[in-house]
Amino acid sequence: MSKKSISLPKLIVVLGPTAVGKSDMAVSIALALKACGQKAEIISADSRQIYTGLNIGAGKITKKEMCGIPHYCLDILSPKRKKMFSVAEFQSHAFKAMDEILSRGAVPILCGGTGFYIDAIVDGIVLPEVKTDMELRKKLETYSTEKLVKELAKLDPDRLAEIDNQNRVRLIRSIEIAKALGKVPKLVKQIRYETLLIGLDIPKEDLMNKVHARAIKRLKQGMIAEAKKLHSGGVSWKRMKQLGLEYGLLAELLQNKLTREEFIERLKIETWQYAKRQRTWFYKKENVQWFEPKDTKKIVRACLGFLRI
Repeated sequence: MSKKSISLPKLIVVLGPTAVGKSDMAVSIALALKACGQKAEIISADSRQIYTGLNIGAGKITKKEMCGIPHYCLDILSPKRKKMFSVAEFQSHAFKAMDEILSRGAVPILCGGTGFYIDAIVDGIVLPEVKTDMELRKKLETYSTEKLVKELAKLDPDRLAEIDNQNRVRLIRSIEIAKALGKVPKLVKQIRYETLLIGLDIPKEDLMNKVHARAIKRLKQGMIAEAKKLHSGGVSWKRMKQLGLEYGLLAELLQNKLTREEFIERLKIETWQYAKRQRTWFYKKENVQWFEPKDTKKIVRACLGFLRI
């Protein structure tokens, strides 16, 4: 038995592309462990679910869907905050939650689709501190989104592959970091957990159909009304665009820059493009055990074996 497996606390990770069913699987795992006498609690690794009020559009798990399992890193910030929530901030919140969970003898389950958040925890990446460059930001704000994407592609193609390439805030911050450091830094790692990586995926065409169906479902659930409420509550159109994906498109719809039909079509296309980027990112990751969402029993067995229950 290795020294690593003896000395490090254990962490289960559920990762994969959007719409594949990660949140439900994390809850299923936690409930199965509870039935075996082992408590488990869940930490969200989603870059938009950290904000209050971003519920339907961000696909945030509901209290009912949590089935009594405690969740962390949800609803911790106002969406009116102008400063982007950094990976380093997420790492700090997540590590604190992990420590609390472990102190109670429970197993932490990290669940989400934001690849850089997951890597920051699993790999224990020590992130570089880069101060805000307001002069550079003002210049980059004048760039089209396409030009920002091209700029980041030259500086940090790996980072571009992970983030939403329509999220101007993240594009600008990534360019800012790469320019400040002269080149993409070789990140230092400090492994803190022994980790079981559970990847969820389904065939490409099936996933695309799920992504499209979920877009329509969220419209029926009141996604447009949610966006109106955010704006009336003080979230500017500009800030909504910065929040990316659904919220950026909703801002355009509510300003009559898109028809409903154009909104639905772009929502389907851009969400699918994001899912493809997620798949690319996660399939590059080593030691992921891949399953389909229907494989709940196999996944639970893998978790029980990992925890030696």
